[in-house]
Amino acid sequence: MHPIGFFDSGLGGISVLSQARTYLPREHFLYYGDNKNAPYGPKSLEEIRSLTHASVNFLLQKGIKALVIACNTATSASAALLRQELSIPVIGIEPALKPAHFVRHGGAIVVLATNATLRLEKFHLLMERFGDGVVPVVGEGLVELVEAGLQNSLQADALLRDLLARPLSGQVDAIVLGCTHYSFLTDALHRVAPGIPIFDGAEGTARQLRRVLEQQNLLEDGDGLTEYFSSGGDEFVRRMRKMADMPARSQE
Repeated sequence: MHPIGFFDSGLGGISVLSQARTYLPREHFLYYGDNKNAPYGPKSLEEIRSLTHASVNFLLQKGIKALVIACNTATSASAALLRQELSIPVIGIEPALKPAHFVRHGGAIVVLATNATLRLEKFHLLMERFGDGVVPVVGEGLVELVEAGLQNSLQADALLRDLLARPLSGQVDAIVLGCTHYSFLTDALHRVAPGIPIFDGAEGTARQLRRVLEQQNLLEDGDGLTEYFSSGGDEFVRRMRKMADMPARSQE
């Protein structure tokens, strides 16, 4: 049984893994979170690429048949390079601007993402196609809250209210989560911005993974095992397992 490797800067990619396990329940997954070095968003492009390659090499040594970069920042920084370097499929994730674009009816589309995701070329190319009404917001401090297990806390609510105060003073038609960590803040976002549709890229990434495996005859019917690894130690591995058992979230 050849595993599928999942990588994220920390815990956020569990939201994508959960969707993949729904679409591919018999596959063997390996998840690696670089929790020791999270968050990636404030780091330089060179540092993000270096950390990403180190984490990917960890998974490659375990014989993965496909790689999912379940991190918007790492996808923006490294996906194109990794596709050139690797012989296995490389699946990335991007902010779900396209589906959000089609629900817009004159208001803003708030894109909540890391500084790195918003400044790199991949996001600017998305903006050229689906950027009408988009208001980018850097989610400063949100990754750290999720990494600390505070995604459903009063602190999370307060920080989101502060970050979104300006766009929520007007009409907002959708909120796009441009960081996989933010998917775990969905309940807090519903409290802060009730009634506003929320979009993330997790389900679309899982569907793309299944399509690619089908096209390349890489699907396997195995035991559905998932293994977890973290640069941050055993406590993060325990939290990964707990978070992976939560219901997978899709666009709402």
